[in-house]
Amino acid sequence: MPVKIVRDDITKMEVDAIVNAANNALTGGGGVDGAIHRAAGPELLAECRTLGGCETGSAKRTGAYRLPCKYVIHTVGPVWRGGYYGERELLESCYRTSLELALEAECESIAFPLISSGVYGYPKAQALQVAMETVSRFLLEHDIMVYIVIFDRSSYQISEKLFADITAYIDQRYVDEHTDGSVEQARRHRIARESMESGPLSAEYVPFAAAAAPPPLSVAHTLEETLRHLDAGFSQTLLRLIDQSGMSDAQCYKKANIDRKLFSKIRSNPNYRPSKPTVLAFAVALELSLEETEALLRRAGFALSHASKFDIIVEYFIMQSCYDVFTINEALFAFDQPLLGG
Repeated sequence: MPVKIVRDDITKMEVDAIVNAANNALTGGGGVDGAIHRAAGPELLAECRTLGGCETGSAKRTGAYRLPCKYVIHTVGPVWRGGYYGERELLESCYRTSLELALEAECESIAFPLISSGVYGYPKAQALQVAMETVSRFLLEHDIMVYIVIFDRSSYQISEKLFADITAYIDQRYVDEHTDGSVEQARRHRIARESMESGPLSAEYVPFAAAAAPPPLSVAHTLEETLRHLDAGFSQTLLRLIDQSGMSDAQCYKKANIDRKLFSKIRSNPNYRPSKPTVLAFAVALELSLEETEALLRRAGFALSHASKFDIIVEYFIMQSCYDVFTINEALFAFDQPLLGG
């Protein structure tokens, strides 16, 4: 099952288990810890007092009482001391042991806060990276729906350099969202006609009609063979590409952050119409080039557009040969865009 970053109040998540960023005494406190205890009621604290505390990096499970979930899993994250005292290993252990407790209780879904990123001072960008990497490794072997819950935008940030690089890439390509589409299209057609009448097109201008046409494929022979079958739909094309990649179905859909049930629908229905984020998630998992990605999108009736920030951000990572869907999702979340997979 996939992992999703969501902006929400963790005490209102309707999942099987939520994770509490607790202190060693398990006696409640500020931040997420205090919010969970207030929402659960005094019975939660009473049970916590019977557990004998919890070591940093470990986790313990209790009932949820007045919360809309079945269990609360309490884990104690490390205090940030510059990264020289095993903080990363302890934080990884928090996520891993919490997930193991959830599976022991036969939970099918779990929601985490960004552990240690509050008063414990763990840098937020690094905390999210640890969370996503640890959870994604766990999901390669296990099936459980995982949510990383961010309370508000001020509590989350990607690195300043990555944000700046993506912003610059968007600025170079983004068509203002308030541009009148029909006027813009007519303008492009007019310029295209004038350019055809006056001579060859300049290198800086690509007419609308040409930009919308399918680009020629200069790709690997195996992909050329696959896409030569013009009547092949998305499902058939995807399954051929997976076979050619050498990955198993499970390896591919997990790398794409796609739910097993959704993949089963795609496999069993040759006429399945996926969403655009689903197609792009598989393109990333298969490590397709930009041309190959556009070809796969056309199988599902889509195209990349420079009028869409979502499309431009995904394009940015493909052009950088970064095919980690979780890294891409962190950036999409930072720019308030839909996520891949899920």
